[in-house]
Amino acid sequence: MTDPIDPERNNRRAGTAIGKDCDADPPDASAVDDTLSGAPRRRVPRPRPIPKARAPQTPEAFTSAAYAPEPDKAGIPFAARVQQWFDARQWQPFEFQRDVWRALAEGLSGLLHATTGAGKTWAVWFGAMSAYGDHAPGALADPLTVLWITPMRALAADTARALQSSARELAVPWTIGLRTGDTNSTERARQSRRMPSALVTTPESLSLMLTRSDARDALKHVRLVVVDEWHELLGNKRGTQAQLAIAHLARWRADLQVWGLSATLGNLDFAADVLLAPVRTPRLSVSGMQPKTLLIDTLIPATIERFPWGGHLGTRQVDAVAAGIDEALTSLVFTNTRSQAEIWYQALLALRPDWAGLIALHHGSLAQEVREWVEDGLKNGKLKAVVCTSSLDLGVDFLPVERVFQIGSPKGVARLMQRAGRSGHAPGRASRITIVPTHALELVEAAAARRAVEARRIEGRETPRKPFDVLVQHLVTVAIGGGFDATELFDEVRTTFAYRDLTRHEFDWALAFVERGGPSLGAYPDFHRVVQDEDGVYRVPRDDLIRRHRNNVGTIVANATLHVAWLAGGRIGSMEESFISRLKPGDVFTFGGRALELVRVRDMTAYVRRASSVRGAMPQWAGSKMPLSSELADATLAMLAEAVRGIYSEPEMIAVRPLLELQASWSALPEAGVLVAEMLRSREGHHFFCYPFAGRVAHIGLASLLGWRAARERPGTFSISANDYGFELLSSQPFDWAALIAEGLFSSARLAGDIMDSLNASELAMRRFREIARVAGLVYQAHPGQQKSARQLQASSGLFYEVFRKHDSDNLLLAQADAEVMLQELELDRMKRALDAMNTSRLALTHPKKPTPFAFPLIVARIREKVSTEKLADRIERMLAELDKAAC
Repeated sequence: MTDPIDPERNNRRAGTAIGKDCDADPPDASAVDDTLSGAPRRRVPRPRPIPKARAPQTPEAFTSAAYAPEPDKAGIPFAARVQQWFDARQWQPFEFQRDVWRALAEGLSGLLHATTGAGKTWAVWFGAMSAYGDHAPGALADPLTVLWITPMRALAADTARALQSSARELAVPWTIGLRTGDTNSTERARQSRRMPSALVTTPESLSLMLTRSDARDALKHVRLVVVDEWHELLGNKRGTQAQLAIAHLARWRADLQVWGLSATLGNLDFAADVLLAPVRTPRLSVSGMQPKTLLIDTLIPATIERFPWGGHLGTRQVDAVAAGIDEALTSLVFTNTRSQAEIWYQALLALRPDWAGLIALHHGSLAQEVREWVEDGLKNGKLKAVVCTSSLDLGVDFLPVERVFQIGSPKGVARLMQRAGRSGHAPGRASRITIVPTHALELVEAAAARRAVEARRIEGRETPRKPFDVLVQHLVTVAIGGGFDATELFDEVRTTFAYRDLTRHEFDWALAFVERGGPSLGAYPDFHRVVQDEDGVYRVPRDDLIRRHRNNVGTIVANATLHVAWLAGGRIGSMEESFISRLKPGDVFTFGGRALELVRVRDMTAYVRRASSVRGAMPQWAGSKMPLSSELADATLAMLAEAVRGIYSEPEMIAVRPLLELQASWSALPEAGVLVAEMLRSREGHHFFCYPFAGRVAHIGLASLLGWRAARERPGTFSISANDYGFELLSSQPFDWAALIAEGLFSSARLAGDIMDSLNASELAMRRFREIARVAGLVYQAHPGQQKSARQLQASSGLFYEVFRKHDSDNLLLAQADAEVMLQELELDRMKRALDAMNTSRLALTHPKKPTPFAFPLIVARIREKVSTEKLADRIERMLAELDKAAC
């Protein structure tokens, strides 16, 4: 189910064909976007400005003052009203929805895993109104009966609209509220006077509510907590923050019910255990995976090079993508990076200038007003297409969307399914996603992804274990919100899955850290954040400490950003400081579909004007590299294993067959149980290529590790290159790799120690400590009225890091930084699994005379960092000519 829409329009669209069948069967926490803004002159006309009158509803729309139920249904039993509601949409409740309604009535908690667009929201929401509501005319529910947590502000606003409209149509006298970082002070004050019946919020805003001095009174009526898109929170510290908040609510109310919602989880039992650990009510898992047509096809290019190099192929297919957009009512064009979204928006608008004002751009650095305009345009069918990133991954309902394009490999099965579900987002409608490869080897990934979806091989999610920075922040939060008894809070925290193994010694360390700053900060009053009163209750003693903490609650630690604004006034969006700092006044860059000239940077704002040039530098955002998931890597190796046996049954594999046959002829094809490695000599030196298929991050670590191990006995220097399939080690002198492997080069023994020695792990840990220090409250990203730069934050956290290393070596935040570097930045567990697999696999070590199709993209990736774009293109052209000649 989805938001109610006009029945006639729904009927018309439900019958729309979405294309021929094919083989068939998901995160920055922000959702912002600019678009419909000016594009380069001459070739591309300037899209129409955004009319302010068409702006979407603001948070003020979700208040009790705006609520007016339909009075003619007041005498009808609630169950009959619900059936009328379904009948009006020509729908019937699914059995999983009825299961959740019964479970809520019986006081159960649970996890609902259901198909995207099948009606998870209505399952929980209608059950809550039925279980807790007094449906007599004029009877309001207790203040804040339902707390609905979402991972994104855009999703929160969409959910609030859906809850409000359905409550009104069902004549349930409940008020619906919205509280996120976008909610203004007037609305917050209104909610403080009387909370709405149901409040839609985010983990950060919920933690802020816990800092109210009357938090217990304000939240004591909460009977149900709903955590939407639980898979998006499960694997990060925002999920840990939600766990701690739920544990606090569960201590106040023993009968608290908690329900998680998700459509793309591979480890359901684990996900339920993590969410429901603090809950004392009986639990139930409900599956609502309804039969749904999921069409996954690939836009296969007319010509495929036998020597691919990453990224260049994408926009060559802009004509085909535009033709596909033309066939559908509304389309989403997903990219994996913000810079790629900018490129594709420009390319589509250049090809189809008549689409000015009908296509839009949506990613996480653009202004809130414009992103809301885009979302509203999608809902109402006013936009033909939107080029977007993960900012539109989650469950916002865009009913007019009929087709999704995925530019490049999705890199994960869950992400592919999540994005596919943005189309056909209603029961009975098919979802279609078309993968647009950006290089030839992504054709193999596309076929593998479809196979994995068919087999339901979805990635599982892990969760952080004992993050001490989140615990430290939570202690201060609870101390502000009424105070705490240490023993009671210790017992409460241990009910969460994240801290179930927390020792009393570790808890006491965290308590001492917020009380006195630990052994090294005791002389500084600003780090005496809590004190124990005569009753044994810990509270925050100073108003300035309270204000500072409230301004920095949360676990989202983004790279420092600058506002981008017109010199004449008006904000465009925001951009990472690291990119802006490389520009000087007069430089041109592309942003939001415009070519902009930098005028000056002042007070964390980059002032710009429209550039006369049509070309500019493309911004690069950190964290844009999505590693290949283990599940998709395994599926890709399975496709290659079929190729080894001469089986080419998928259209993508047929198209890429000449490349794979050349790889097999010159070297070998990797498959499960067979590790392919290549040794090659060129004018550059001696190359060692290896293809474990463990993902780019793990390969960087493996390359550094193996290079360090190889050079222990015989000094040598290596240049390193890595991608999702393998890595390259280039040296000026030869190494006997076969002998090194036989002597234990791939051993996983002493892995952690060797990694620390082979990489600049202390530098990595110090950078990671910056984020930990921000969450733990040592440094503050924002004070009222000012913003710290990334350089200031790094300097401040670096000072703490050095002080702790020298004078407080047992500081648990230091240990956490080391652990996070190993597990998250270097993927230690995946590296170990890869080494174990490499050790037990049959080694196919070959000596090709020329770079193979698998080796060529690694060479290009290495030289790309050393030469300009123009020189790179010329050099690649010469290399390709030589390789093509050798392949003939």
